[in-house]
Amino acid sequence: AGDALRRLDEAGFSIVFVTNNSTGTCADVAETIARLNGYPASPDQVITSAVAAAALLAPDRPASMVVGGEGILSALTEREISIVVDPSVAEAVVVGLDVDFTYQSLDMAASAIRKGARFIATNTDVTFPGPGDLHAGAGAIVAAIAAASGRTPTVAGKPHSAIRALVKQRLVPGPVWVVGDRPETDLAMAKAENWNAALVLTGVVSDPGEVPSGLEPDLVNASLSEFADVLTSDRLSGERRSDPGGPV
Repeated sequence: AGDALRRLDEAGFSIVFVTNNSTGTCADVAETIARLNGYPASPDQVITSAVAAAALLAPDRPASMVVGGEGILSALTEREISIVVDPSVAEAVVVGLDVDFTYQSLDMAASAIRKGARFIATNTDVTFPGPGDLHAGAGAIVAAIAAASGRTPTVAGKPHSAIRALVKQRLVPGPVWVVGDRPETDLAMAKAENWNAALVLTGVVSDPGEVPSGLEPDLVNASLSEFADVLTSDRLSGERRSDPGGPV
């Protein structure tokens, strides 16, 4: 992946990493990209669903209870949003992936929401790919809190408008390509903004036939490297030809 990203860089594309992972900060994500792929990503190139959730709350800065990790806590603190643990004073509840999630977490979050706190989900991805298997994601925790509170959350991450607004702030003139492996988030985000969409078969989906109707990608690639081959060659034509712009 690192070589593919460097080739896109050299071809003049602007790269933004957009992730529904809310557990780490933008700096954490950039460090992981550098460590795993050898590509020197900057925190300024990263947008997380936690950052999108904080942006949603920034205008009012409600006192917020957090079910999640450091990524959410850091994003809220950066926006000067106070963190509370008492459900009786919480004005918002922000929910993401929490590997230490307990019955008490569920009970307190649902109580705050029933009392009128805003219910913000970083994302509703029920699973995520990990070593050897799919693992339970933030969406599973969000679903439990929704069931216990009787409320539906506002979702900040892909494919929803809060994170798309942050992406649009980073774009440079030119066609945009959204490259991802999860149709319901990555491809749906592209479709919502009429951006070009490329599905890579290295994650959640391994067969293009699994893509739901209406989310069909413009390109299907076996890997990010193959996508870079196509985008930096003359194999695209017409309106879908991407002059240096901004793949996401």
